[in-house]
Amino acid sequence: MACIYLIRHGRPTSTWGGADDDPGLDPAGWSQAEAAAAALCALPPGQRPAQVISSPLRRCRETATPFARAIGAEIQIEPAVGEIPTPAALVAADRPGWLGQAMSGQWSQIVGDLDYLDWRKAVVNAIARRPGAAIFSHFIAINAVLSALAGDPRTVVFRPDHASMTILEAGEEGLAVVRRGREASTQVL
Repeated sequence: MACIYLIRHGRPTSTWGGADDDPGLDPAGWSQAEAAAAALCALPPGQRPAQVISSPLRRCRETATPFARAIGAEIQIEPAVGEIPTPAALVAADRPGWLGQAMSGQWSQIVGDLDYLDWRKAVVNAIARRPGAAIFSHFIAINAVLSALAGDPRTVVFRPDHASMTILEAGEEGLAVVRRGREASTQVL
């Protein structure tokens, strides 16, 4: 059985839907990224991830950087573990309201350009294909995985803190949650 380490990005310089569409990490976020790298490096050699996978977004790539440097690995970009796609017709100012509605309901109720249950399944499949990896992703993508594995229709079933690490086990039966990461009452919007 191989573990998959699912890490939420560190604290960004601005919130989702803010002035910067692709913010990097603020100083606290960089400290969180360093702490996540230290925790991953402290794992026994047989359990330490050998692959570093990241969402295409800057905050995830930056969170992945200290660990990738520590193990001498290239960061592999995986769009399927990226941020939840917003409807194309939405203007930036409306994204926080749309996300708030999406987060307060169920996957089947999210209004947009695609079937969000299918998107959730694609996130799970992308992660399941990466046993032995550290995957740097987002609040909603992590919730996509945990809600799917629990068979829970709610969009938000867990509030992962910045740089929190959730451990999954990949086996013949599929994915299983070993341990949820640190949970916090973070402001996502």
